[in-house]
Amino acid sequence: MVAPFALIFMTQWMLLITQLCVGWHCTECMNGSAIENFSCVIYNTSFMNCTWQAGRDAPADTQYFLYWQNSRADNVTECELYIKDENGRNTGCRFRNVSIEIEKAYFVVNGSSKDSLIQFYDEYLQLYTIEKLMPPSDITVDCDEIKNDCIIQWQRPQISHSNIDKCFRYEINMKYKDDPEGNPKYRSIQEGGNSHTFQRSSMRNKYLLKMRAAGSACLVSSAWGEWSAPVEFGNKEIMSSSLWILLVVAFAILLAVTVLILFCKRTKFWKAIFPQIPEPKNAFCELSNTNPELLERKNQSITSEKEEIILVADILK
Repeated sequence: MVAPFALIFMTQWMLLITQLCVGWHCTECMNGSAIENFSCVIYNTSFMNCTWQAGRDAPADTQYFLYWQNSRADNVTECELYIKDENGRNTGCRFRNVSIEIEKAYFVVNGSSKDSLIQFYDEYLQLYTIEKLMPPSDITVDCDEIKNDCIIQWQRPQISHSNIDKCFRYEINMKYKDDPEGNPKYRSIQEGGNSHTFQRSSMRNKYLLKMRAAGSACLVSSAWGEWSAPVEFGNKEIMSSSLWILLVVAFAILLAVTVLILFCKRTKFWKAIFPQIPEPKNAFCELSNTNPELLERKNQSITSEKEEIILVADILK
């Protein structure tokens, strides 16, 4: 007894073979009715889009259907989500959960029309060659303001069939932020790894950095993938680390001196270090602070003494 899944598999294969044989031996099929410009692309790790154009001489009511087989171990399946044009004609297919196998995938697109027989189109594709790589992720830039060196770090693009860093090469591109359309100020291509060190040409400018990846080995597409979103770093108002250190040290010293002075003033330690110097006496101030009656008596005594001296002097004459 044949298992149900085997019957389904055999039925699908028989249907496909019948369609291919009819198309191959179709001497009455209309020339120019097969699809044209068939292409597929894999993106976001596991999504795939295939598109085509209707045959240039295909009848207006022609409808197309896509069947594919990812590997010999997989069943032949029809597209589950067609892309349609304004007339409702199938012109593409969207796939989800696509895995990249070592073997080539097989695609066939046939058509039907009430007016005539339609030629089919088929193609084998190595899926890794049509994968559009995602950009590197988690891109960071850390600069040493003294040495003026910067290090870029990132994570490799995510793909479903490899997790080895050496499978990729990277393009690094940098421009000034205020001149994004100008010539790159720095460009480098690196094989493998997940970090890159460079010396920037200006410390006072802001930069915009972007990266993209391509396959270098393994089963990875050698075509350049998508650019990353720009990463901004640097500052026009930037100050060197040495200057910042000097400012911090000066502020710390000033703060320490202020605290020490306040502490000393609140304790006897300040008086021990800086004893007070007595002020000189002011004779005028002392006189002004004397009792008025005493001053009057002193003046009278001085006056009487003067009068006696005068009388003695007159007698002697």
